[in-house]
Amino acid sequence: MSRSPAQRTPLVLVSNRGPVTFQPNGEVQRGSGGLVTALTGLASHREALWIASAMTDHDVEASRRNHGRAFPVRSPAGGEYQVRLVASNPEAYDRFYNVFANPMLWFIQHYLWDLSNAPDIRREEIEAFEFGYNVVNEDLARAVVEELEGQAEPVVMVHDYHLYTLPDLVRRARPDVFLHHFVHIPWTQSDSWRVLPSHIRQEIFTGLLANDIVGFHTRSYRRNFLQCCQDLMDLEVDFERGIVRFGGREIWVRAYPLPIDHKATGRLAQGPRVADYEKELLRRRRDFLILRVDRADLSKNVLRGFSAFDLFLDQHPEFSERVTFVAQMMPSRTDVPQYAEYLERIEALVAVVNHRHGTPDWMPIQLKLRDDLEEAMAAYKHYDVLLVNAMFDGMNLVAKEGPIVNEREGVSILSENTGAHEELGQYALSVNPFDIQELADSIYAALTMEVSERRRRAQGLVEIVTSRDPGDWIDEQLADIRAKGLGQSRDS
Repeated sequence: MSRSPAQRTPLVLVSNRGPVTFQPNGEVQRGSGGLVTALTGLASHREALWIASAMTDHDVEASRRNHGRAFPVRSPAGGEYQVRLVASNPEAYDRFYNVFANPMLWFIQHYLWDLSNAPDIRREEIEAFEFGYNVVNEDLARAVVEELEGQAEPVVMVHDYHLYTLPDLVRRARPDVFLHHFVHIPWTQSDSWRVLPSHIRQEIFTGLLANDIVGFHTRSYRRNFLQCCQDLMDLEVDFERGIVRFGGREIWVRAYPLPIDHKATGRLAQGPRVADYEKELLRRRRDFLILRVDRADLSKNVLRGFSAFDLFLDQHPEFSERVTFVAQMMPSRTDVPQYAEYLERIEALVAVVNHRHGTPDWMPIQLKLRDDLEEAMAAYKHYDVLLVNAMFDGMNLVAKEGPIVNEREGVSILSENTGAHEELGQYALSVNPFDIQELADSIYAALTMEVSERRRRAQGLVEIVTSRDPGDWIDEQLADIRAKGLGQSRDS
């Protein structure tokens, strides 16, 4: 009796960013981002080979030292992995990452394009897809096929928007492969995809539909994808069962909300470096602390968050010198012009708000442009209000991390357009991220909320966040791989 696909080992994971990156002095650093966090849990959960792009010159050198094949590496965050780093042509990689994946796909999938002004699809964008995006997908697909040699009916789990055309390439080379693709960012409605030339759109959807299962964070993203398959590809879709029929195959479309490792997060919050940051934070703390922890990404809606705080201070002067807004922000994709400009606008707006409302010994907004998880943990423990007002967000793990380490029964203000809202919305103050007045009102409501109501909401958030862990997320996907591999239908 043959085993189901999920029982065969090892799994092959494929993503643009890997679990580690190599530094000039030979030091190994943990890869950054929520996707790496999620996949680190998967690679730790069972035997897996992780194939990723070589992100730096030192990654390329590490790949060369290992003759371009897989090699073991230990992450500073813990865990040892089999990793294969794939070096693409630098010009092709630049086109792949900085012209097509970011901003083109990222902007489409977060509704970021101002369509009256952009994008203009010209030869640069079309060639970035053909000679950048497709080249990097081909490079990674070739590595996948090489690693599958000798394996019977292997399982490959592909991750995120960088690799939409890879599954079809792998499927053509290995028709017996079981392909599972998880998309970590929002999936938008049909019309947003009409920005792309039809032949590019066709290639992207053909690539995705080469998978056996396509997964998303939320039911709404799942529904949007199914609608796109019907509207843009004229395919037969079963919305209730989450099935698309394409090329004589059935593709399952599923929602797997990503949890956090709440136990590991709790342990990190008790570390000595976190305690040092706490001392400094408490020394400078006023009566109230508002916190946001984000990448400086356009989708995070940072400017409207600061504008709402500015409006709150205008309308509630009694809070002057009593509240501080701490914003810890990691600069992001500064090679993309739109992002560099956005960071400049963030710094300019902070300067305006601090000038308007500040006093000689009080700076209303403390902007920290750095990525320091332990410093963020210290702030998580002591906020009164956690602000997550993204325009659109795949999940938003900050909304889950903050409540489980917070010691002040802090209130979460949460955009209705975050993936986390499907799970946490009932215990947060839900806001329309474009409504600055509603956001200002929500800040006031959070800071004046009765203790009993704060406690009820805080406890509700903790119960939801701690009800699942990354192992559950992985098991749900592996269960579907087993079920589909055995020809069983499972409604979702």
